[in-house]
Amino acid sequence: MPEPTHRLTTAQALVRFLAAQYTERDGVRHRLITGTWGIFGHGNVAGLGQALVEYADLMPFHQGRNEQAMVHAAVGHARQLNRLSAQAVTTSIGPGATNLVTGAALATINRLPVLLLPGDYFASHAADPLLQQLEHPGAGDVSVNDTLRPVSRYFDRVTRPEALIASALQAVRVLTDPAETGAVTLALPQDVQAEAYDWPREFFAERVWRVRRPEPDPAELADAVRAIRAAERPLIVAGGGVHHSEAEEALRALVDATGIPVASTQAGKGSLRHDHPADLGGIGHTGTAVSDDLARTADLVIGVGTRYTDFTTASGTLFQHPGVRFLNLNITAFDAHKLAARTLVCDARAGLTALARELSGHRVAPAYAEEYRAGKERWDAVAEAALRAGDDGAVPTQTQVLGALDEVVGDEDVVINAAGSLPGDLHKLWRARSPRQYHLEYGYSCMGYEIPAALGVQQAAPGTPVWALVGDGTYLMNPTEIVTAVQEELPVKMVLIQNHGYASIGGLSEAVGAERFGTDYRHRSGDGGFTGAPLPVDLAANAASLGMTVLRARTTGELRAALREARAMDRPVCVYVETDPAPTAPPAEAWWDVPVAEVSAREAATGARARYERAVADRRRHL
Repeated sequence: MPEPTHRLTTAQALVRFLAAQYTERDGVRHRLITGTWGIFGHGNVAGLGQALVEYADLMPFHQGRNEQAMVHAAVGHARQLNRLSAQAVTTSIGPGATNLVTGAALATINRLPVLLLPGDYFASHAADPLLQQLEHPGAGDVSVNDTLRPVSRYFDRVTRPEALIASALQAVRVLTDPAETGAVTLALPQDVQAEAYDWPREFFAERVWRVRRPEPDPAELADAVRAIRAAERPLIVAGGGVHHSEAEEALRALVDATGIPVASTQAGKGSLRHDHPADLGGIGHTGTAVSDDLARTADLVIGVGTRYTDFTTASGTLFQHPGVRFLNLNITAFDAHKLAARTLVCDARAGLTALARELSGHRVAPAYAEEYRAGKERWDAVAEAALRAGDDGAVPTQTQVLGALDEVVGDEDVVINAAGSLPGDLHKLWRARSPRQYHLEYGYSCMGYEIPAALGVQQAAPGTPVWALVGDGTYLMNPTEIVTAVQEELPVKMVLIQNHGYASIGGLSEAVGAERFGTDYRHRSGDGGFTGAPLPVDLAANAASLGMTVLRARTTGELRAALREARAMDRPVCVYVETDPAPTAPPAEAWWDVPVAEVSAREAATGARARYERAVADRRRHL
């Protein structure tokens, strides 16, 4: 008997297939692709555009304004849903496709799933070259979409309709693999999108992809337990893998049983509630004093779901105990083997649960617990002073903005940020009260992430107050999805902080001898530099022109009132505040390596170089 078939275009078949894919973990099923973002051009309008109209009842569609921003929205959505659901993004050929590259890099670096569906040249080469096609004189099969290869976990160009079957299955395999996930790209030639084929009906049947929780290897587990029992000053470094695995309760159970303290990366913050006595806050260059002090003296560092970026390790200068060793619990062997560590390659929740079971009866020494709890108490006082300083009638500093927001948000709120000076202040000072409250994208530290990511999070968590913390530099790079928030009636709350320039990179520029050159938003002065009056821009008026309700706050007291009003609103709202640019956050507790000019005629650079050489001398290679 011939196999039953259904005649559809390639694009129609892809939409039908995606609508039938599900994930399952711990017995709970989730729709894999919850919707498709898109901007249409000649490279996808007649193919995927038509298919999305054809099957609008099966695949929700979201209209974006910028291709990069659409990827950010999809990434925020996937992170909020613990990578168990994702979204697709379709663009035209040419600039629409290349605008995906930044978002794809962000997704892959952060191990977050997103499906990219850019249009491509004609597979038949019937129209050659077509509008926006890149012609490579030595390779006829190269297009601009090849720029997505190095930033995708899986890439394929579907040059025949029937090739989609294998490609689509491979794409979903990667999207649902907790160790391999990231950006997945299926480049779709325009003619192939519209070409019809007799598809096997089985291709469109519901398919459930089980998201694995691999258990630890018994020998690795036994080795890990011996290492922990032998350690006198163990320290857990919690990364984003704790959240992806929904392992927060397993981590708390291990810590409650053993007394081992926890410091968190940007992605791992919130793994323990701040009020837990063993939660020491952030670690590394933007970490707390108590975390970094313990890191310097730890004899065993237990990394859970972390990639150990240079911010976490203070560029290799943080872990200074003469005999320090590392034990890395990670679902990817690539990350588990970093820093010459003992490895526990498994799911974070499964691994932490196994460790708690095997370590029954083991606890750190009381003196060690008393030491880190006293350090936490001292740091909490420092943080409180930074967040609450000043009076209600004064212009707030950036840390006072965070303090005012901390008073307003509930445990269920989500606070989103990605770049600038805010990540450092947040990592040091924010007191996370739930696993999802603190949403920092710092794997790629991508300006322009916050507003679109807030849309994706809001879609994933309707009814949850979602805050996008945005500086003026980030706002000017990517405000376009405000229009999408208005169109989709997504009540995101943007806190727009105006300090007239790139505050973070300005401070770094000064520290490395570059004298804040090119970091302020000011008029040119007589000597040609940018040291004149601040530019007369009104970003609040711009946000209002895009459809947002805008609340202006001039003082700390007005800011508190505006934040309370914004939280109660059921429409997109912006709280705009100009801040006192004077830095009020505690200084960095650990170093970060940004190489300084080795020779210079300027005193600022020569002084910075001398400080650099003293700092870099502390770097260690852990072998």
